[in-house]
Amino acid sequence: MSQKVTKEELLAKAKKPAADAMKLHSDYRGKMQTMLKCQVRDLNDFAIYYTPGVAEPCWAIKADVSKFHELTNRWNTIAVVSDCTRVLGLGDIGPKAGYPVMEGKALLFKYLGGVDCVPICLGTKEPDEIVQAVKWLEPSFAGINLEDISYPKCFGILENCREAVGIPVWHDDVQGTATIMLTGLINALKIVGKKIENCKIVFNGTGAANTGCSRLLWAYGGKPENSIMVDSKGILHKGRKDLEEVKEKYVDKWRFCQITNPEGITGSLTEALKGADILISYSRSGPGVITPEQVKGMAKDAICFTCANPIPEIWPWECKEAGARVVGTGRSDFPNQVNNSIGFPAIFRGVLDVGAKTITDKMCIVAANSLAKYAEERGISEDNICARMDEQEAYIREAVDIGMEAQKEGIASMEISREELRQKVEPMIKSAKEQADALVKAGCIAPAVTD
Repeated sequence: MSQKVTKEELLAKAKKPAADAMKLHSDYRGKMQTMLKCQVRDLNDFAIYYTPGVAEPCWAIKADVSKFHELTNRWNTIAVVSDCTRVLGLGDIGPKAGYPVMEGKALLFKYLGGVDCVPICLGTKEPDEIVQAVKWLEPSFAGINLEDISYPKCFGILENCREAVGIPVWHDDVQGTATIMLTGLINALKIVGKKIENCKIVFNGTGAANTGCSRLLWAYGGKPENSIMVDSKGILHKGRKDLEEVKEKYVDKWRFCQITNPEGITGSLTEALKGADILISYSRSGPGVITPEQVKGMAKDAICFTCANPIPEIWPWECKEAGARVVGTGRSDFPNQVNNSIGFPAIFRGVLDVGAKTITDKMCIVAANSLAKYAEERGISEDNICARMDEQEAYIREAVDIGMEAQKEGIASMEISREELRQKVEPMIKSAKEQADALVKAGCIAPAVTD
């Protein structure tokens, strides 16, 4: 029988990634580099890949712009674009301090999805300038992942970018967060034996993440009238004069005041959680933001997703001790990681491989169902409700399901069968890991060494 892990040991484990991160980021001096994808056999190949040979594909693209995707790597290259005004739970830390996050995002895109990705941290916070930057970037990229842009301007930027460019634009903090939240919730509800339409849901935090989560959860079958939303000043309700005064700026928050909490409950998170079946929390980094006493007020067999980064609002073991049956966080070193990372690499993989024009809410629900189904087939439990980042098959299935859904919705530029799509997707996803492993084996990437 295994020895029970103490709280001190759990805390030490929780602190270790931060210490290791400082060492390895320094050792490697970053996480990404540019590598060749073609063979250079001898000196003569430089004349093929650069001058004079390169002029021929240039002329071909000028004569027929559709050859752009055939003759360059743009088709598989996206940009992660951020003004770094809302980085993790760290806030507005600036483009230089935010760069490690965007570089990490690029790593996950490549390693998990086979998608080439360039981190771009902008030296502006102005929405119009961010949209203009995306317009300027469009010729070089097949898609844009908006990241860590503060609420509420992130929604206007997303919509304006979608209108301004002819490539998919996705906001991962909104759409990605919502997709994986739904993935975890689908299977958590199976564990506790509850139906989403009958559940009392509390959203703690009303920023970009929970705005996206609420929209997708209600589209899936949850009910606004069974929902309560809580911001830093308390429960949202029709009598919130402070929000009415700024309703032109905080459109979604004022709308939530109208469509949720029909009983007009007031007070703090403590009052909101009384009898709640589900807690979806994307608020301030913890611990101590949510207390065990607050969790104790929830319904029997409660589900708690406390997903603030880098530290959840309450430690998961405290949440469990307080009575929650299923607990998820955003971290990979705790059970039940409810994090965008199992979503965006494969979603973009599927989008790129069928030439989809955008990423719809239906596609997000398809991705959530795909990942939940994969996890259920291999077996779920209270501490294992989601597909994990090391389960490559989950990414392959998700990408294929996304590509098929894009074709179904009529937003793909090509028609391809499920089997043909898998034949495209699988090698792209598998080769990324194989390439990284080969570079380590060859000594081109030094082994990671931590204490």
